[in-house]
Amino acid sequence: MLNTFKKALKIPELRKKLVFTFLMLIIFRIGSSIPVPGIDVAVVKEAINQHGGAFALYDVISGSALSNFTLFALSVTPYITSSIIIQLLAVAIPSMEEMQKSGEQGRKKLASWTRYLTVVLALIQATALSVGMFRSALMSDSIISTVAVVLTLTAGTAFLMWLGEMITEKGVGNGMSMIIFFGIVSRFPNDVKQTIALAQAGQINFVQIALFLLVSLLIVVGVIMVLQGVRKIPVQYAKRTVGRSTYGGKQSHIPLKVNQAGVIPVIFASSLLAFPQVLQLFIKNQAYAQFVAKWFNGTAAPGIYVFSLLQFVLVIAFSYFYISITFNPVEVADNMKNANGFIPGIRPGKPTSDFITKSLNRLTFVGAIFLAIIASVPTILYQATNVPFKFGGTSLLIVVGVAIETARQLESQTVMRNYQGFLK
Repeated sequence: MLNTFKKALKIPELRKKLVFTFLMLIIFRIGSSIPVPGIDVAVVKEAINQHGGAFALYDVISGSALSNFTLFALSVTPYITSSIIIQLLAVAIPSMEEMQKSGEQGRKKLASWTRYLTVVLALIQATALSVGMFRSALMSDSIISTVAVVLTLTAGTAFLMWLGEMITEKGVGNGMSMIIFFGIVSRFPNDVKQTIALAQAGQINFVQIALFLLVSLLIVVGVIMVLQGVRKIPVQYAKRTVGRSTYGGKQSHIPLKVNQAGVIPVIFASSLLAFPQVLQLFIKNQAYAQFVAKWFNGTAAPGIYVFSLLQFVLVIAFSYFYISITFNPVEVADNMKNANGFIPGIRPGKPTSDFITKSLNRLTFVGAIFLAIIASVPTILYQATNVPFKFGGTSLLIVVGVAIETARQLESQTVMRNYQGFLK
């Protein structure tokens, strides 16, 4: 990866893109340090530590912007949610599906709908945080103060969305992914500092730190192996003669990733597990509050074990659900049949779709189990070792995934430009 980065710096065009990306990320970190006026940050941090679970995950994704209640406290989560909703609707609604397949103009329209929905969701989330979860953090109960906080958070998300799109258009990598990546990594120095302080105070020992580092390394290796794991189903195209010309006869493949769903099932599961805690903000019942604090607490036993178990099950369920919606084996089989393509040893049509479905289900099972382990087990381990790193399995999955994808993009652009230079 470092070698790829060095090669990219030698190419003027790529060097400009890297500098632009870095400057945009610097702006993101500056905005993440500007607090929203009229908020008691100490109350916010206490509420997040108390609830833990999904709120702790969102705080990690935002680069501590949520716990510090800064301009970018909502991070890009409204945009991610909006993108997922539009993507699911594009599959469920025929007109939107046709629009998605109609070319650049249709995709631009869907992108604009995604932006509008992002602003709406940001407005709803900002209101929920200000009026619900962090109401006690408001220094003033006036309507004007509350509206100002809500509009500030919404504007921050809108600006962050624009920032991400600028990185995608003029920089390197996917803008939204880069923002999440930079937010997670930015917590690393502070976590190292806290770990050293606890070690010096004698609260954690060398064995705990070594165990933490070993498991983290194994997780990173596992993430790399699974993210790069692809099953290539061979496809043969039949030869056909048109006049004096012969077409077809080529060999290709259908790439089926082991982790076809990415990190989306984890986001779905975390959002659903956050619902009891969000509901607690509106149900002023002591018995319900004690129940949630005991069994849905993602930071202390026994709630952490129940939380991790539910997360494990939900990640597997959402993996199958998301893939069943986004990947259609029947459509793939029909496209192959229309193009005179076939899988060797498999008849075209329904046998082909059944074969792809069977292969996809096997891969989904492996990928879902992997996602569930990565999302659930590290939380328990980090709790057992008392190492104050907030790098959960989900965070590592995002960081490694974005790093690999960005390195691939840089490598492809480097090779392409070297090839063009050779031709000239």
